[in-house]
Amino acid sequence: MPYRYRMLGLLFLLSMITYLDRVCISVLGVRMQEDLGLTPKMWGWVVGLFTLSYAVFEIPTGAWGDKYGPRRTVTRIVLWWSAFTIATGAVSNYFVLLVVRFFFGAGEAGAYPNIAVSISRWFPPVERAKASGISWMAARLGGATAPLLTIWIASQYGWRTAFYIYGLVGAIWCLLWWTYFRDNPREKVGISAEELAFIGTPKIAEAHVSLPWAQVLRSRNFITLLLMYHTYCWGSYFYLSWLSTYLQKGRGFSEREMTLWATLPFLFGACGNFFGGWLSDRLVKSHGLKIGRCAIGATGLALSGIFMISATQVADSRTSAICLALGYGCMDCMLPVSWAICMDIGRKYSGAVSGSMNMAGQLGSFSSSVLFGYLVTWFDGDYNKALFPLACMLLLSAYIYTRIDPTQQLVPERVAAPGL
Repeated sequence: MPYRYRMLGLLFLLSMITYLDRVCISVLGVRMQEDLGLTPKMWGWVVGLFTLSYAVFEIPTGAWGDKYGPRRTVTRIVLWWSAFTIATGAVSNYFVLLVVRFFFGAGEAGAYPNIAVSISRWFPPVERAKASGISWMAARLGGATAPLLTIWIASQYGWRTAFYIYGLVGAIWCLLWWTYFRDNPREKVGISAEELAFIGTPKIAEAHVSLPWAQVLRSRNFITLLLMYHTYCWGSYFYLSWLSTYLQKGRGFSEREMTLWATLPFLFGACGNFFGGWLSDRLVKSHGLKIGRCAIGATGLALSGIFMISATQVADSRTSAICLALGYGCMDCMLPVSWAICMDIGRKYSGAVSGSMNMAGQLGSFSSSVLFGYLVTWFDGDYNKALFPLACMLLLSAYIYTRIDPTQQLVPERVAAPGL
């Protein structure tokens, strides 16, 4: 097996663990709200505060991956968030929970920017969207596993035990990563000359120079990328923060029924990630970067917005859940494409660019998750009305996607820093 696929296997496991840790609190939301006496408004801040710290630390940890390499950076962040995953299981009140989730978000920040850095170093451009799609497919499989596994653990041993177990799994993964992964394919013992030639020379600075922010912040392409991901996350983060509560309190499912229906969107999302990444790379080969990236992204977001609006309008709860699952599957077709665009336009600054994109997205996640709790209260407990504005943001994101140009590098190679 080519070594780049073995490295992708490690990233696959990382992405899966990331979403096990992230989705489990949503799955346990009703239990935790009842146990700790939390209102919808309070719960909105619990799930929202994670995204706020996640956003704040996205750019620094993405840039650390560019500068120090993902081997050291990923080890640090996974150990950090695993510790605070365990700490979540030990919380005793609302205030402590807020503090722990803030630091948990700070730890998880940088996971996907550093996955992007790893892929940009280990994969040639024609395989990057597919590789990103596989890593994001793993995230959705983790999200699909979370309801089934977490509810079983909580039923047998209590909700706190789930956090203890998931934190330990992350620490074990770190040992595998540090032992096997290398920042540069040429540092890996045993890799063939043929594979190195196919991968090409990764853009790794001998002496790291930071992303030229003054230049990049004047780029319309960069700002458009941030706006697209910000509006996308308004709809996306609902599935990670409020879906289980929506199904139980908004649609009347029991906890057992919710476990099945909360799993379905992530299964569809896994398929969407793989399909979107595969199709994008095929279209890039036949029609170029612009069509290969933007056609997939804009179409997926538009369909997801339509399906989410449909979910709010139908009376039957199962039909609504199916619409939400289809919407997530369509939405996830664009996810690997977006991260591939960061590599296309960022090159050796892929960590900083993808970190910036994800920071903008998580600010949208924070705003939507907190606002959703208030909307539920303002609409007298009507979860469907609260969901409608999030669906509209997905449609806006689809339009913005058409304005991105993946062929336009943010920092052209000819003006890169001397010695790079």
